[in-house]
Amino acid sequence: MAARQSIRAPNPPIQDSVFQQFRLDGRTVVITGGAGGIGSEIAKGLAEAGANIAIWYNSSKIAEAIATEIAEKFQVRTKTYKVDVRSYQEVEAAVAKTVKDFGHLDVMIANAGVPSKAGGLDDKVEDWDRVRAVDFDGVYYCMRAAGRVFRDQKSGVGIITASMSGHAANVPQEQSCYNACKAGCIHLAKSLAVEWAKWGGRINSVSPGYIDTAISGDCPFEMKEEWFNLTPMKRDADPRELKGIYLYLASDASSYTTGADFAIDGGYTAR
Repeated sequence: MAARQSIRAPNPPIQDSVFQQFRLDGRTVVITGGAGGIGSEIAKGLAEAGANIAIWYNSSKIAEAIATEIAEKFQVRTKTYKVDVRSYQEVEAAVAKTVKDFGHLDVMIANAGVPSKAGGLDDKVEDWDRVRAVDFDGVYYCMRAAGRVFRDQKSGVGIITASMSGHAANVPQEQSCYNACKAGCIHLAKSLAVEWAKWGGRINSVSPGYIDTAISGDCPFEMKEEWFNLTPMKRDADPRELKGIYLYLASDASSYTTGADFAIDGGYTAR
C-alpha cells in the first residue's frame, strides 16, 4: 500500500527573540500616500525597524523632505516616486522602478486614499468615480503589480489601509462611496490572502478609526464631538498609534497572519 502524502506546508524559520521577529533590516517597503499623516508615520516606524522605504505620493510638497528626514534619522535608504495610483500603467512602472532602484521588493502598503464629501444620492457621479478610483481601484492595482513580483520570488507581504468605515456606516457624515470602497478593500485582502498563500505570500488589512490628521482637520467642531461621543475611548488617535500594527504585519512576527483585518478604532465598531 502506498504511503499517504501530507499536504502540510513546512514551517518558516522562526526567531526565538520576539524583538528579532519585528526587525526589517534590508527589506524594501513601498508606502503609497507615504507623505501623508498616517503614511509618513508608518514610514518612520518601519524605517526604525531597519526597512528601506519607497515613498509613493501624488501631490505632496513635502515628500522629499520626509524621505530625507527618515534616511538621516534611521540610517536607511529612501526614495520618492510620484505615482497616480488610479493608473495601472503608472503603478506597474513604479513597482518595476522601485525593484530596479532597491534590488527587490518585500512589502507593499496600499495606504493612499481620499474621502467622500457627500452621501450616495447627493454625491456627484464624477466624485464617486474619483474616490473609487483611488480608494479601491488603486489598492487593487498596487496589490496586483506588487503581487506579481512577490509570486515570482515566492514571498512578499501586502498591507491595505482600509477603515472602520468598511465595517460601519459613520454618522453624522454621509459617505457611501468611501464606506463601500473600504468594505471592498477588506474583502479584497481576504480574497487575495487565500490566493497568495499557495506560493508563500501574505496580505492583511488595517481599519483605522478617527485619526488626528490633516484629512479631518477641516471637519466642524460639532461633527468631531459626535465622533467622540460614539467612540468608547472618547477621542481620536494620534497617527503614531498606528505604527505598531503596520510593523507587526510587515514583519516576521505575523508569519501566521493572513486574510485578517485589524480595527484600530478606539472601540467604535465594538459597540
